[in-house]
Amino acid sequence: MPLYEYKCDQCDEVFEVMQKFSDAPLETHDKCGGTVRRLISAPAIQFKGTGWYITDYARAGSNGGNGSNGKSGEAGSGANGAKSETASKGSEASGK
Repeated sequence: MPLYEYKCDQCDEVFEVMQKFSDAPLETHDKCGGTVRRLISAPAIQFKGTGWYITDYARAGSNGGNGSNGKSGEAGSGANGAKSETASKGSEASGK
C-alpha cells in the first residue's frame, strides 16, 4: 500500500497515512479538525540487477572491459611528453 504525506492547514502538522489507491484522499485532520492537503513526495526507488554497484564493473585486466584503462595511460604519457619538450625548449631559450 502506498504511503501518502499530508499537511494540515490549521496546525501545520505533517503526517503520513497508508492508503489504498482506491481510497479517497483525506479532507480533515483527525487531531485538530483542520483541512489537509496531500503533499507530493519523491518515490522510493530500488535498483535491482547487475551494473548498479562498483563491484559489478569489469576489472582492469579483463577482456571486454570499458577500455578506458589502456587509453588513459596513453593520453597521460603523451601529455607528459609534451610538457618535457616545452620545458627543454624553455631552458634552451634562456641559455642563448
